[in-house]
Amino acid sequence: MKTIQLKTNINCGGCVAKVTPSLNETVGAAGWEVDTQNPKKILTVTTDNLDEKEVIKAVEKAGFKAEALS
Repeated sequence: MKTIQLKTNINCGGCVAKVTPSLNETVGAAGWEVDTQNPKKILTVTTDNLDEKEVIKAVEKAGFKAEALS
């Protein structure tokens, strides 16, 4: 099991609701969360088999941006 953390522009509950179907399809309902209180809006994904690019693609599919933490 590995953890992927990405900086996003998912900044409110409405945004989380919009990205939920895409992330649930890719990651699974229990495999991710967004910390909208963090200034970088950190998306944390716990996965066995996904890589960072696949998670970014799922976020972008929902109309949001995600990038590696710097």
